[in-house]
Amino acid sequence: MKNIIPVFLCLMGALFFSSCSQDQQHKDTTNLWYKQPAQKWKEALPVGNGRLGAMVFGDPKSERIQLNEDSLWPDGPSVPSAKGTPEDLLEIRKLIKAGEVHKADKMIVDKFSYGRVLRSHQTMGDLYIDFENDLKIENYSRKLSLDEALATVNYSSEGHEYTEKVFASAVDDVLVVQLSTTAEEGLNFQLKLDRPEDTGHPTVTVSAPSKDELIMNGEITQYGGVLNSQPNPIDHGVKFETRLKVKTSSGTTTANNGTLSLEGVKEATIFIVCNTSFYGDDYAAKNQKSLKHLEGKSFENILADHKADFDQYFSRVNLDLGDQELDSLPTDQRLQRVKDGNKDANLAATLFQYGRYLLISSSRPGTNPANLQGIWNKDIQAPWNADYHLNINLQMNYWPAGPTQLSEMHLPLFDLVDRLIERGKVTAKEQYGINRGSVIHHATDLWAAPWMRANQAYWGAWIHGGGWISQHYWEHYQFTQDKEFLAQRAYPALKSFAEFYLDWLQKNEKSGLYISYPETSPENSYMAADGKSAAVSYGAAMGHQIIKEVFENTLSAAKVLAIEDSFTQEVQEKLGKLYPGVSIGEDGRILEWNEAYEEPEKGHRHMSHLYALHPGHTITEAIPEAFEGAQKTIDYRLQHGGAGTGWSRAWMINFNARLLDEASAEDNLYKLLQISTGPNLFNEHPPFQIDGNFGFTAGIAELLMQSHEGFIRILPTLPNSWKNGHIEGLVARGNIVVDIFWKDGKLTKLGLLSNSDQVKEIVYNKNSRIISLTKGKKIWLDKALQEIN
Repeated sequence: MKNIIPVFLCLMGALFFSSCSQDQQHKDTTNLWYKQPAQKWKEALPVGNGRLGAMVFGDPKSERIQLNEDSLWPDGPSVPSAKGTPEDLLEIRKLIKAGEVHKADKMIVDKFSYGRVLRSHQTMGDLYIDFENDLKIENYSRKLSLDEALATVNYSSEGHEYTEKVFASAVDDVLVVQLSTTAEEGLNFQLKLDRPEDTGHPTVTVSAPSKDELIMNGEITQYGGVLNSQPNPIDHGVKFETRLKVKTSSGTTTANNGTLSLEGVKEATIFIVCNTSFYGDDYAAKNQKSLKHLEGKSFENILADHKADFDQYFSRVNLDLGDQELDSLPTDQRLQRVKDGNKDANLAATLFQYGRYLLISSSRPGTNPANLQGIWNKDIQAPWNADYHLNINLQMNYWPAGPTQLSEMHLPLFDLVDRLIERGKVTAKEQYGINRGSVIHHATDLWAAPWMRANQAYWGAWIHGGGWISQHYWEHYQFTQDKEFLAQRAYPALKSFAEFYLDWLQKNEKSGLYISYPETSPENSYMAADGKSAAVSYGAAMGHQIIKEVFENTLSAAKVLAIEDSFTQEVQEKLGKLYPGVSIGEDGRILEWNEAYEEPEKGHRHMSHLYALHPGHTITEAIPEAFEGAQKTIDYRLQHGGAGTGWSRAWMINFNARLLDEASAEDNLYKLLQISTGPNLFNEHPPFQIDGNFGFTAGIAELLMQSHEGFIRILPTLPNSWKNGHIEGLVARGNIVVDIFWKDGKLTKLGLLSNSDQVKEIVYNKNSRIISLTKGKKIWLDKALQEIN
């Protein structure tokens, strides 16, 4: 870095130590709230326990609670593993070297791809609560309490109060709905479970085995399925049972034709459990066991256990940016103010915490990872299958896990990728003739299919899904310092992808450097020599950047584990002769391909060639030419309309943070709110795609603290309008918890709590100090801060 003078700071007198918590605990009580029920799905409020989810509409006349479970997919594990042969790969390489890139584009899809695939995650269905009343609704409010993970509806009528509470408990593995009133006559309503048809085919049967229970049985199908870009009806899939049980304090309950009718009920608690064949053949017995367990617990106890469980994760991080005076405005009105051009720091803080809320709610240890919609999907055929896209989207879902103290939520991702690695070994061998290592392409689903799925080369003929996702294994270790995880899971995963790349790379005869081809730059294309658009190329920036990082991370992990063998030696040798992933063009921009091509889409939403800036770590301020080249690359894309989609804007915030560009970061975070944020604060691609929510949360963390360069930057890219604030609980690599307080745009207090004895460099305002940290001893810097200000 420039203008840094490393100095060991004398701790005596300059710092005070504490093994306790900070002087004051700040409780985040951030809420989303509205004065009217949701009219559309994208206005409803999400709850989830990692596996079970629900969208709460809050209609006092005809309530709809849309239900989800994370394993509801058609088909089954017996899916193909590979298509094409090693000889096909040799022919494609010959075409590329001969300049026949259009033939290569066609051949790579014809030979290796399963074309367009339609096989979607699906909704569980809906709970409908139809109230038999003609109430005049007054004082209506609908709220989602993020720190309690509780959706609440309140209203009054003729002096009586009515309340609905909804939450998804991970402790008891149940969705809970409580309805209550102070009216003496109580509530009259009907309960019904239903699920949409699959292109005219019924998907469930609903029965009422008793007067207080409903059972919905089904099997996931996809009669409109597609494989190889051809119709492929799927008449089988995950089997499931959804069971509802209602408990009342008064009134009567009767069952009729699969519907429960309740009359004169002052308080009713509705339990919904669902289990599936994906998690085990005894799914129906699991439901019975869950409901049996609930018999001995009151609603208050279930809710208290749920709050305590959720709080242990959510309360780890507190962000305060001011603007609390606007809390009196409903969330949709606050959002509209921002869309009208006003700033609202606290709404940005809410969106930051919302991302953490959504990650806890859609990805818990033992569940499936968060998909393109987390777990909240209303469709039989969801946009983009609500699956797992590995050319940024799935990775972005987990960017906040380490820095915002949610590393446990990372674990479902590794469960899926571990399965992908084993399947990808077969694909690597059969399809590409590579006998060691694993390959994963750009998208997958519940069944961990590693193969290529694309009817166009430019968006699907890409081999680096595994290489990119392997970064998360190393990042998880960096943030947790869990050496057992590193040895048992991270290093084997990194080694698998490094082995594949060792055999995939080809030596360039002229330069002697190792090059990756056939390559593409995800979802983008270039103008070939004949002036026509092409996708497949002889090398591309992102591919080489990912390979370099996989090699570096593998060697770093091996060093921690004291592994030095012929494999690590081979990785070191090829890393030293790898074609550069960061090259500067004549105009100063980072080249996206190995040559400077014209682009059909100059403002393309993917900025794949900036992977080395973020989430990679190669492009930093320490390399001025690349640092400036990245900025020029961004400027060029934005001048041509780039970053139009939600996740792309979120990625841009992270780029801005790494480039230390406060003004652009602030501009883009508000543009994300203005352009790509829905009424319930779900991110809009459009339509809804949850990665933008997670990317935004990660971006705010990057604005306030960074640790990817080996030291900790404090307030590196603080937006100019965020004059006063604090954040407590961010995590730096090395497993150091960081608390930051600032006033008038300047650092006033800094807390550091390390989980090991270590020495760390702290950088603020281009000045640096070396700090000695003792395991479990919290260090506070306040009066001494003038020395680093």
